[in-house]
Amino acid sequence: MLHAKPNYNRMMQLIESVFSTRNDPEQIQVNAQQMKKLVALHPSTLTELADENGPVIWILIIPTTQLIMQQFIDKKITEKQLLDQTKPGLNLTSAYLCSATTLPEYQGKGKTKELCMKAIREIGKTYPIKTLFVWPFTKEGYKLAASVANVCGMELKVRTNS
Repeated sequence: MLHAKPNYNRMMQLIESVFSTRNDPEQIQVNAQQMKKLVALHPSTLTELADENGPVIWILIIPTTQLIMQQFIDKKITEKQLLDQTKPGLNLTSAYLCSATTLPEYQGKGKTKELCMKAIREIGKTYPIKTLFVWPFTKEGYKLAASVANVCGMELKVRTNS
């Protein structure tokens, strides 16, 4: 029987403490079916940095259309609907920084930003990404998105909680 590396459980606990995905049916819960769809959109939608103990940073960036992005920003659709409506072959010009989860000992070192920029650049080889958007759950999440958008020369749009 395979045992999860120690960091895996820590990452899962961190995700749950920040996003409370189990208690929010409107959020994306990454399972095998969702992973298949994400990888079909682009292999860099799911990116991780790991050490010998397992993952230390997980990034989820979803390319989508301007229309779907705007509907999400305007709270006309949920996060799950955003993913459901996004299909390969559409004019995907926006990137949704859905989540960036970093273990505490790796925070503040620039690695998460570096991983986000790498994923966006890879996605940008397939889709002409012009806009980054985010639904920040923490001030660090907002700061990360603003910094990535600035460095990548993209417009940043933000969905608010109010």
